[in-house]
Amino acid sequence: MAGHSKWANTKHRKARQDAAKGKIFTKLAREITVAAREGGEDLDINFSLRLAVQKARESNMPNDNIQRAIQKGVGGQEGSSYEQANYEGYAAGGVAILLEVLTDNRNRTVAEIRHIFSRHGGSLGESGCVSWMFSRKGYLSVNKNELHMDEDDFMLAALDAGAEDVELEGDGTYSITTDLESFEAVKHRLQEHGIPIASSEVTMLPSSTIDIGDSEIAARIIRLMEALDDHDDVQNVYANFDIPEELMAQ
Repeated sequence: MAGHSKWANTKHRKARQDAAKGKIFTKLAREITVAAREGGEDLDINFSLRLAVQKARESNMPNDNIQRAIQKGVGGQEGSSYEQANYEGYAAGGVAILLEVLTDNRNRTVAEIRHIFSRHGGSLGESGCVSWMFSRKGYLSVNKNELHMDEDDFMLAALDAGAEDVELEGDGTYSITTDLESFEAVKHRLQEHGIPIASSEVTMLPSSTIDIGDSEIAARIIRLMEALDDHDDVQNVYANFDIPEELMAQ
């Protein structure tokens, strides 16, 4: 969890910076379009679309852009050629990397992804080489210094709503994990209690993590993660590293 939390926080800060430049809107629109194409435009029924729209709103994507992306999906227009794919590999230090991709050209995308791995001291692996280490979960984070209630009551509220685990990370962030069925119930319960949610998403969490204590290896891992995240076709990047706070700060 610690590795996921630290990268998630870094990723969310980066997403806000990218959103300011409009860089992230293309990825978000593509995700919305594909979700609408596959499950329809009703947010109450289409869970994937609801999550994609939520992510877009958290990144301050204009509502007009969101609606255009939905209509492209249900209208069978732009985006209909995109397909979902997963790629797997290893970063420096033997860290497992799992990618979720939307692409209109698998051959081009896999060649570019392989090049990114190689350039940053990693390697693209075969299908299934690391995916078994990850499980799809709901994830929410709450900043401890923004928690205006007793911590025991906060944990109890989350667990009573269906959270599997509540963990205080070294950076002062509470990480809350849920199964998919309880994700929205837990989020709703926290909101009912007036608890500010720093981030919420459906993600892939590793069953175990690899401790990284070498600063050079840590830097290579983060550079690889950022390069993969910057690729136009990559929607999500997951990994099982655990890098100490002082190295992450560097």
